[in-house]
Amino acid sequence: MRIQPWNLVFLVGFVVHLAIRYEFARRTRGNEKAVRRVGPDRILIALVGIGSLLLPILYLFTPWLTFADYRLPAPAPWFGAAAMGFALWLFWRSHADLGRNWSVTLEVRKGHQLVKHGVYRLIRHPMYSAIWLFSLAQGLLLQNWLAGWSGFVLFGVMYFLRTPREERMMEEVFGQEYRDYMRQTGRIFPRLHSLRVVPAS
Repeated sequence: MRIQPWNLVFLVGFVVHLAIRYEFARRTRGNEKAVRRVGPDRILIALVGIGSLLLPILYLFTPWLTFADYRLPAPAPWFGAAAMGFALWLFWRSHADLGRNWSVTLEVRKGHQLVKHGVYRLIRHPMYSAIWLFSLAQGLLLQNWLAGWSGFVLFGVMYFLRTPREERMMEEVFGQEYRDYMRQTGRIFPRLHSLRVVPAS
């Protein structure tokens, strides 16, 4: 194993990330599905797993990816650690605010409610914001072109293919309420006016 401080920071953050996802997946396991969209979600999730799980593990525990190593300026990993800390908080908070409405694939659970409180008051997809930040942190902490940036690239593919389908599904389920919500919030960044306009609910 590459026993380096920033690699250990990534490894600890990665374990925390998995623990958050496991706990909320466990809580929603028995939820009955009302709407489900068939598509390439499982394939996209597997691709993200290659970039955010398999390649980092190969980098940390084998010498197979050393050909793609590089060096970043000294402050870069500090920014990576800060980004990871905020990403983990946002990842946990977005799961907690969504509660039993959360699903790993494009599904609407029975009794699903449109969540507009907490971090969802400002952005529609805070979980995706958290994963973008985590992927950026991965690139800054693991100084290897493959292990560092594959998660960012492959999550980007998933995000741009999946998000429009997800929002169409939500429009079909919630209608005008969701269209109004879309006008009030940004996808992954708050809109400036939403900081003043959107009331806490």
